[in-house]
Amino acid sequence: MIRLFIFAVVTLGLGWSFSWLAERPGLISITWQNHLIETSIMVAATAMVALIFAVMFVWWLIQTIWTSPHSVRRYFRARKRDRGYQALSTGMIAAGSGNALLARKMSARARGLLRADQEPLIQLLEAQTALIEGRYEEAREKFEKMAEDPETRELGLRGLYMEARRLGANEAARQYAETAVEHAPYLPWAAEATLEYRCQSGRWEDAIRLLDQQKIANVIDRKQADRWKAVLLTARATERLEGDPKGARDDATAALKLAKDLVPAGIIAARAHMREDNLRKAASVLESLWKIAPHPQVAETYVRARSGDSASDRLKRAEKLEALKPNNPESLLAVAQAALDTKNFAKAREKAEAALRMAPRESAYLLLADIEESETGDQGRIRHWMAQALRAPRDAAWVADGVVSERWLPMSPVTGRLDAFEWKQPFGQLEGPIEEGTLAAESAIASLPPVHKTTPTPVREPVVAVTSSPAAAEPAITPSPSPVAPVPSVEKLKPVDTPSLAPKAQAEDPIKGGQTAPDPFNGRPPDDPGVKDQNAQPEPATRLRIF
Repeated sequence: MIRLFIFAVVTLGLGWSFSWLAERPGLISITWQNHLIETSIMVAATAMVALIFAVMFVWWLIQTIWTSPHSVRRYFRARKRDRGYQALSTGMIAAGSGNALLARKMSARARGLLRADQEPLIQLLEAQTALIEGRYEEAREKFEKMAEDPETRELGLRGLYMEARRLGANEAARQYAETAVEHAPYLPWAAEATLEYRCQSGRWEDAIRLLDQQKIANVIDRKQADRWKAVLLTARATERLEGDPKGARDDATAALKLAKDLVPAGIIAARAHMREDNLRKAASVLESLWKIAPHPQVAETYVRARSGDSASDRLKRAEKLEALKPNNPESLLAVAQAALDTKNFAKAREKAEAALRMAPRESAYLLLADIEESETGDQGRIRHWMAQALRAPRDAAWVADGVVSERWLPMSPVTGRLDAFEWKQPFGQLEGPIEEGTLAAESAIASLPPVHKTTPTPVREPVVAVTSSPAAAEPAITPSPSPVAPVPSVEKLKPVDTPSLAPKAQAEDPIKGGQTAPDPFNGRPPDDPGVKDQNAQPEPATRLRIF
């Protein structure tokens, strides 16, 4: 485009010059060796321009003839290079698709058409071909040569790193990744691998420094970098809590500034304040975190912030959490648990059932079972809630890559991924629609059996039979009859109340003119040996004489 513009400007300039000369005619006289040459200015200008063009053409012709061997050689070299690049491109595609035969063929052709020192991709193609064919030693040698060349150092280090990971040589892989980070901290794979190894070894300072370098180099997103830095600060604060509460507090506070919903950071900050006897600040941190992310661990830390508090004080703290976040299952469960500790069973049951209607889960049913055990002791009602807990969705926990942990961890123990743990139900397939869970909770509450009142167990007095024979002056003790052998009618029994749950069956009594009398044992012997069976036939008493 620029050349076309220059050509147009030159053409316009020449046309304007000739028109200017045409409007101003004149003669030019030249005397050379007694010869007088006269011509007009227009003819002289035209001759001058033609002479310039002729000289330029002659110079171009001479230059073309002079450089023709080099041009011919350059033409064939370019053609050969194009064929080599075509073979290299085909070989790379074949290596990527797993066609080892074609990749090896194209690798040999590319090496014959191109020079390896001028085109480093030939070494990469040969290394990839060796990997596909299973010649790992040869592939590692190629990667090592590439790592020695400054132009292909990063590519060679990545190949060596992948080979070390494949063989399980984690220490060698770590060294390759750290070497790559030293030369090029902007490489995502090297920075991520180095960050993972430093976190596994607990080198939180180095991990935070590397993350800051990545953030400055714009390797990762700023929001993601802030989240990861908050996780690293929380991990360091967890280790420093026992020995350095002040440092743990600073790290956890900085983590909360970067990620306000990071529950472990808020709990660590609150515990650090508690160790410094600053309960007001600890409560403020937990309350702010509770408004953003209601979490059962936050509630437990807040309610039990002061070890010397009574059960009523803990109930007041739980009710304050409920006021900060009303109509929330975690708030209701916290109040229910605190009310159970104070023996306020009515409030505990009310809050637990309200939480159950909002979010049916295992812990709510188990809490109701505890309330039944403390209030009524009815085993039937306790088993009812336990059965519902078995069918209820599981409680949320810290889950990462299929691993369920009781406490939060900064990285996954399976894959080493940073910030992998999430607070959720361990198995997503157990989750059901909210309507089904709500209906199940309503059905469980409605089907709760009534309280069963048991009667006291009858106590039988020992029977002493006295004989009229002179030889038997001493009393004889009659042993208690077994459940199979009824007691004779001569024995004196303690009166026993009829159980409230006796069968309703009625038997016709012929002596009373067809009136019916209750049958307390339903035609079977009594279970209690102290209860007299009116239908049993008396037997002679067995006496045991004591001499």
